[in-house]
Amino acid sequence: MSKTEANTKIKSLTPEQEEQLSVYRDKWLKIGLATGPVDFEKAKAAVCKAYRSAGLKEPTVFLKAEGPLDAIKIIKQMQPSFSVSDINSSFTYGSQDANWLGFYDYFKTVLNIEECSKLEGLMELAESCGWLSMFEDVVVFQDRPEVIKFDDQNRLHCEDGPAISYKDGLKVYSWHGIRVPKDWIENKGTLSPETALTWDNVEQRRAACEILGWATVLRKLDARVIDCDDDPQIGTLVEVNIPEIGRERFIKVLCGTGREFAIPVPPDMKTALEANAWTYGLDGDILKQLEIRT
Repeated sequence: MSKTEANTKIKSLTPEQEEQLSVYRDKWLKIGLATGPVDFEKAKAAVCKAYRSAGLKEPTVFLKAEGPLDAIKIIKQMQPSFSVSDINSSFTYGSQDANWLGFYDYFKTVLNIEECSKLEGLMELAESCGWLSMFEDVVVFQDRPEVIKFDDQNRLHCEDGPAISYKDGLKVYSWHGIRVPKDWIENKGTLSPETALTWDNVEQRRAACEILGWATVLRKLDARVIDCDDDPQIGTLVEVNIPEIGRERFIKVLCGTGREFAIPVPPDMKTALEANAWTYGLDGDILKQLEIRT
């Protein structure tokens, strides 16, 4: 591409270039969610390229950490005056910089924008390691997480263990995107409705109620019956006042196994049938017809 062409604004993409958008999206999603140890030799070459692109002297000392906790320990030994906050501020996100590096990789490779080549070192780092700390002469690489788990809406989530865990012992517990205490997941017996309903953080309070199950929590609340269907599998529509959240409605149903469930429903639900049908994405009359047929 000539200099004149490079300086021309891109106003549209060809069909072939548009097809590549999803290819690069998938490529960088895979990089950003990668797990496993750092590719040490590839990471060393990549970080040296990044230093050269920035006009800096290449580092000569390369260290490896098993995760953020291990990196803090290593850096603290080198620089005792650094606080944990200082060290956290030194972290570059490596593979988890995929969200913006993928954008420039596309423009560099597909659209031949030469200026984007200056980021090649960081792109190669993202493909080879997790977080890292870059100092004047020393680089500390970190392994990527051993585990990253999501729910069906791509929110960090795991019902029976950490949603993120590193080899150095760092674990992050998350319930549908809300970070929660370890015991709520690992030792659910320690979580009570009283704790859930009085927890200071409202988002975590809702997560606690979901972990316990709304049917369990509702037994502790002064629930007002809005409508009760004759069929227990259609259930009972109730309304409760949840501290600092306000009034919400739930459909309490008995499933085929004999267990009771309570599911949050929109506040404009008027009958148990309507609320039950909403949970299936159906109209109440349609749900009733299906039940009659079965």
